[in-house]
Amino acid sequence: MSKLWQSKQENQSETANNVEAFTVGNDYVLDQVLVPFDLKASVVHAKALHKAGILTKQELNQLTEAIDEIRSEWENGHFKITVQDEDMHTAIEKRLTEKIGETGKKIHSARSRNDQVLTAMRLYEKESLENILNLIRVLAGGLINFGFRHESVPMPGYTHTRKAMLSSVGLWAGGFAEMLIIQMEAAEGIMKSINRSPLGTAAGFGTSFNIDRMYEAKELGFEIPLFCSTTAQLSRGWVELQLVQYLCGITSVLNRLASDVIQLSSEESPFFDLDEVICTGSSIMPQKKNPDLAELIRAGHADMIGFAGTLQTIAINLGSGYHRDLQLTKEPVLKAFDRVTDLLNATSIMVGHISPNKENLAKACSGGIFAAEKANALVKEKGIPFREAYTAVKNDDEQQDEISVSDMMKSYTHIGSPGNTGLNELKKRI
Repeated sequence: MSKLWQSKQENQSETANNVEAFTVGNDYVLDQVLVPFDLKASVVHAKALHKAGILTKQELNQLTEAIDEIRSEWENGHFKITVQDEDMHTAIEKRLTEKIGETGKKIHSARSRNDQVLTAMRLYEKESLENILNLIRVLAGGLINFGFRHESVPMPGYTHTRKAMLSSVGLWAGGFAEMLIIQMEAAEGIMKSINRSPLGTAAGFGTSFNIDRMYEAKELGFEIPLFCSTTAQLSRGWVELQLVQYLCGITSVLNRLASDVIQLSSEESPFFDLDEVICTGSSIMPQKKNPDLAELIRAGHADMIGFAGTLQTIAINLGSGYHRDLQLTKEPVLKAFDRVTDLLNATSIMVGHISPNKENLAKACSGGIFAAEKANALVKEKGIPFREAYTAVKNDDEQQDEISVSDMMKSYTHIGSPGNTGLNELKKRI
């Protein structure tokens, strides 16, 4: 079959083959993931063509049955896209024509590859984002359960990497859980950007066919269509950038969690024990127990920043309408979703295989860690201004009268403190 943009089959020169290989790139490989979404959009588009009087009922039935067969072929691994196809759209139309003849060629009425690829991508993004939100719920739930199991275990809290005040394992785990929950709740905004149908915008200027775009949007599960056809190509890469930046917000939390696990399980700060299953040894040093899983989770955030950076620069200086540059916005999105999925799964495994070293944590909760509370006690017991109490404690070089950790834990009563972590409230939000 000729390319969608060719009027007849042509024999290509070596130069033409080289140009084709460069311009197609790995798009035909990436499209293998998007096939079911393009097929879903094609079924709805066929229905809209019938609704507009372009397809007969018989032709509609032929097309939908053939599309179902192609979907089965894809599910069984028998539908392949080649570099000569350029993309899934050509491969699908070619297969439709092989199956039902000239009727297969009618599917492209009132649409362009521009709105096809964008529709498939937005459907993929919607489904993938829902999957990511489910993984966040699992991880946040794991952190909350971890916090509940060790809620009353004291641990030192740090600022500037120095001991600061009394904290608890429950509060430590709850902080990361709440960050993930906040990010999960923020998904509503990015989902609104994705949840607008580009189908029917064709090459970006609409079509003279009387296509019911509202019908197409609702049938595909979109909230509404993109109303201006020109918005479709303007939004390509722009929406994707915001989406991947949103995913970066997730991995930034994972990065800091992994950093804590690495630091707080070291010989210098042996507050958490790591199961052997999430560690590796050394090829030369028999004593080593390396936190490789946590280190790779930490490093994974850099990949995500790279994907966002690619999207941020591709659309620079592009005018309105479609430009071939925009083809390159597909890969960073697909890779970003794969990467954040792996990172969330790995982090859930990590959280399930760490445990607090209660003895070491208790020993670490001593000395100056209670200085702020000693100042607070002077305010409460003697009624002096806090700044005076602060100075008095700061000038007390001996820092006598150690405070009991268990008594101090009980003195924290407000929500979000070591003695009242707020984990119950977090659990309600997931």
